[in-house]
Amino acid sequence: MADITLNAPKLFDLSGQVAIVTGAGSGIGQRIAIGLAQCGADVALLDRRTDDGLARTAEFVRKAGRKSIEIAADVTNKASLAEAVSRTETELGDLTLALNAAGIANANPAEEMEEEQYQTLMDINLKGVFLSCQAEAQAMLKHGRGSIVNIASMSGVIVNRGLKQAHYNASKAGVIHMSKSMAMEWVDRGIRVNTISPGYTATPMNTRAEMVHQTKLFEEQTPMQRMATVDEMVGPAVFLLSNAASFVTGVDLLVDGGFCCW
Repeated sequence: MADITLNAPKLFDLSGQVAIVTGAGSGIGQRIAIGLAQCGADVALLDRRTDDGLARTAEFVRKAGRKSIEIAADVTNKASLAEAVSRTETELGDLTLALNAAGIANANPAEEMEEEQYQTLMDINLKGVFLSCQAEAQAMLKHGRGSIVNIASMSGVIVNRGLKQAHYNASKAGVIHMSKSMAMEWVDRGIRVNTISPGYTATPMNTRAEMVHQTKLFEEQTPMQRMATVDEMVGPAVFLLSNAASFVTGVDLLVDGGFCCW
């Protein structure tokens, strides 16, 4: 018989845990960082932005009654990430959760793309996720437990109609398979690794005035006839990071409004 003493709501409780979130200054990373705090975690907020994005995230974390620290760091810099993890553990406690959302997107026809454009995106979207996971796992392995979630994209599974972004698609496909590979490397040492692949999402990048026509197409192409809100990425992230997903590792969770069904 199942353990009827199990308190189901507490499966999603992150109280007493410490998380680090990359890309926490805006968009999906910012909203998930706030969501983790609302579920009880203290959160290290990492971004390379120079605006007040991290400060705004930190204010929401404070209102949720949790602690945070703001870290200006570049995910392509190994030493910077190592220092970020060290500071997180010194100021907040043992690192047990990580959400890697730092990334960029742009487009250009493959036959015209400059090497610099290709390499810059790959460095942030793929190398940056690898280095982030490496730094986070080095701490988690010492504690014998941890959960990492990387933000990929449905573009790592399908090719977006009308978008010329071979480099972006490849980077996100790489994040998915790299995460599965790391999940298997660490499966017997207490660390779970999963990915979330959002569909078209109403982030600041996708809701700029010049994107109105493109946004309309995104909505029309999605079976649910709308884009996701950043709020709709919180539940999947909390699930994968929490004990509710204790037997889930190496999984890519599509959160795409049914897009990949057609």
